[in-house]
Amino acid sequence: MAAENSSPPSGKQKTERQKAVALGYDPGLDSAPRVLAGGAGKTAERIIQLAEEHGIVIQEDPLLVEALSQVELGSVIPPELYRIVAEIFAYVYRIQDRI
Repeated sequence: MAAENSSPPSGKQKTERQKAVALGYDPGLDSAPRVLAGGAGKTAERIIQLAEEHGIVIQEDPLLVEALSQVELGSVIPPELYRIVAEIFAYVYRIQDRI
């Protein structure tokens, strides 16, 4: 799951807007990770809340969230994102092995 906090430029008084995208991958079914959920504001807060409740690792990466938010829900990620997503998945698997 990737998330970001978008803050307005300095000096601007505006509420922080959060974005989140949830990914999933089933090697038996998927050719690449899929975008399972995505949204901003309250939707992003709920995605993050559910991830936390289920012990899912959250990776904060504003650029990746922006790129993933362009992918249609249920679709596999585009090839240009394979490497960065693979690095995140590898990191998550290493963390889970230690727990």
